[in-house]
Amino acid sequence: MRKPIEPPHYPCLEMGPRMLLGPGPSMVHPRVLQAMAGPVIGHLDPAFLQVMDRIQDMLRYVFQTQNPLTIPVSGTGSAAMEAAVANSVEPGHPVLVCVGGFFGGRLAEMARRYGGDVQTLECPWGEVIDPQQVRKALENRPAKVVAIVHGETSSGVQQPLEGLAQLVHDQGGMLLVDCVASLGGVPLSVDELDIDICYSGSQKCLSVPPGLGPITLGPRAEQVLRDRPAPVPNWYLDLSMVQKYWGAERTYHHTAPISANFGLYEGLRMLCEEGLEASWARHQRNAEMLWAGVEALGLALHVAGEHRLPSLTTVRVPQGVDEMTVRRRLLQEFNLEIAGGLGELKGKVWRIGLMGHSSRTENVKLLLAALEEILRSERP
Repeated sequence: MRKPIEPPHYPCLEMGPRMLLGPGPSMVHPRVLQAMAGPVIGHLDPAFLQVMDRIQDMLRYVFQTQNPLTIPVSGTGSAAMEAAVANSVEPGHPVLVCVGGFFGGRLAEMARRYGGDVQTLECPWGEVIDPQQVRKALENRPAKVVAIVHGETSSGVQQPLEGLAQLVHDQGGMLLVDCVASLGGVPLSVDELDIDICYSGSQKCLSVPPGLGPITLGPRAEQVLRDRPAPVPNWYLDLSMVQKYWGAERTYHHTAPISANFGLYEGLRMLCEEGLEASWARHQRNAEMLWAGVEALGLALHVAGEHRLPSLTTVRVPQGVDEMTVRRRLLQEFNLEIAGGLGELKGKVWRIGLMGHSSRTENVKLLLAALEEILRSERP
């Protein structure tokens, strides 16, 4: 007889609060945490169905859209990204993906996996895609779907979107926009920009823990979804099925993460109380304070001023300084988290996030003071 496996014994979790100033997750307000600590109820309970309706209503405000199909995907921002791709890309469809960083590259990879005939339009990490480049690419090869990242967290770039949808629609395609790092913190209007599919994540400027991915589909995208000759190959993320749970039919699809939705409800409620314009202004104001303070320390910013993303700043690591050592000391000595670079910017930049509840004046001041102290001893 085999010896029974003994249970492991671990201490209880005692996570002290971190000051999260990286690319996400952002800090979470106590009101959101309190909402998530409430009793779990059924995912078809009338009280929860009411919460779902209110979440959709508030998401439409945050996206600035009247799209009926506006819901939080039960999964992280990457799940919302995959939902956007899975529901819009069909095998053999020509797809144009604008790549100016890590997450543009992820969009292209997902589109390939769903059978899309993917062409990429690339620019250096830290620069923006010129609409004329998109126009030329579409003249050479029309695309059913054109995908682009609004706020690229790997580079710190805010991609201009004005006029892009017209270029895409004129040649018969749909515009898909990633606003994971920008929704709620940077001006964005889905209806005004005529975006067909737009998605985000709960853990950035919405200041809710990771786990939900808001997404909205416009009339063109809904029509494409209805006209698909074959079902969406990803069952869990098939929005033609999920929308029946979130819509009037209330057809069971999956068990929604109840507590996560309670948190999203409260996070959206707080954003509605502040107002979008006030939130956008706060993110811009604190970002400008950070940019000025970083430059006063003799550090260079990676992105030109007119294209910087207020919610995520990339700072070039000075020569002779080990970027990992600086981040380790910030965490150990100041309980403060920032991130290093991804992809081609690995080891070359620090990524500093001022998103949602993390975007506060006192946080900027503490970070700048901590950086100054550490760099004084780390610089050669």
